[in-house]
Amino acid sequence: MSDRAVVSLGIAASVGPELAGWLAPLIEDAGFHALWVNDTPGADAVAVLEAAARTTERLHLATGVLAVDRRAPGDIAAQIVGRRLPQQRLTIGIGSGQAGKGALELVRSAASALTSSVDARIVVGALGPKMREVAARASDGVLLSWLPPDLAREQAAEAHAVDADSHVALYVRAAVAEAAQPRLHEEAARYVGYPSYAANFARLGIDVEDTLLSTSVPGTAERLKDYRQGTDEVVLRAITATDSLDDYRAFIDEARTLL
Repeated sequence: MSDRAVVSLGIAASVGPELAGWLAPLIEDAGFHALWVNDTPGADAVAVLEAAARTTERLHLATGVLAVDRRAPGDIAAQIVGRRLPQQRLTIGIGSGQAGKGALELVRSAASALTSSVDARIVVGALGPKMREVAARASDGVLLSWLPPDLAREQAAEAHAVDADSHVALYVRAAVAEAAQPRLHEEAARYVGYPSYAANFARLGIDVEDTLLSTSVPGTAERLKDYRQGTDEVVLRAITATDSLDDYRAFIDEARTLL
């Protein structure tokens, strides 16, 4: 557990390896801790990270998250080794995907298998308390998402109570340009439409809008500072008006001023 979380940037795998290869050194030079890549339909987060690894030396690399109901742990490990990803700076985020009954054991087993087969850090994307406990006990940490700062601190404390060395990372959807605001709110509305996320918002009694980071609202730097208390890593999931290099470069330049 750290006193103040490091700050990383996140993108979707759908941007592709070429753009990621251009962005990664910009993110590294800007002083961010890691590049996280969401695994999205029709794209491959591991392939995108391979491109990012080629153009960086220090930047940590992470997947958020690989669904183990669709990807076997052995296949994930083989891809990591086959693509020669630098495991000393690699985090593999896994999740239950669309698994229903048996999801806890599926994730627990996958985390154990990956821990035995690769040297990378393994974290589990988790919403509910049972999966968060699995993450803290069976892997190297937990990946939280869609939380306001106070609940992020509370859930991080719970994970650290199970294992003081558990790495707690938090995804925060962020927009730093006025033109990106519609896309930010579309992203939020999309997740509200997913039953598991809708149930989690209802269980926690929160509005999805309270989980966002936007420079259209005063006090963005203070809000980020608030997020950094209690967690170990805050991942600013970059929401830009378009997926162009220029828009992502502008995001990086603006986000670095908040650190």
